[in-house]
Amino acid sequence: MGAKITYAVTAAVLVVYFVLAGSRGVMLIGNGTLLTVTFGVAVLILPVIGVWFLWKNTQFVKKANRLAAELNAEGGLPVDELKRTPGGRIDRDSADEVFARRKAETEDAPDDWRSWFRLAIAYHDARDTPRARKAMQHAIALHDGKPVRA
Repeated sequence: MGAKITYAVTAAVLVVYFVLAGSRGVMLIGNGTLLTVTFGVAVLILPVIGVWFLWKNTQFVKKANRLAAELNAEGGLPVDELKRTPGGRIDRDSADEVFARRKAETEDAPDDWRSWFRLAIAYHDARDTPRARKAMQHAIALHDGKPVRA
């Protein structure tokens, strides 16, 4: 729940920033000189990119949560079997061991979105966020029946 609140607050702050930056861009364009119009257009590009990024990220999170809920209903969510340090961090060797099992599971069933979902969690636990995100995108595509890039 804390992650959802943090995400919502961050998204709200970004939207406020986008509105403020957009209004400044419109004001610059309103001045009508070549220089201010150029700067105004440049300032407007940043909120457009930011809104697109926020939208895509929000859609990704919604789809991943939908898959997690479905897998949970099936009883297929991975059990947290990771060892932790005294400070509560995941032990690297333990994460690597679980990752190896999840990778083998995915290689045995490459068309099963469930194995890709569990692999994404293993990547995340092993602190490999870019691969975790790609594995989750792969799981979402398989679940939705969309073409999957190799």
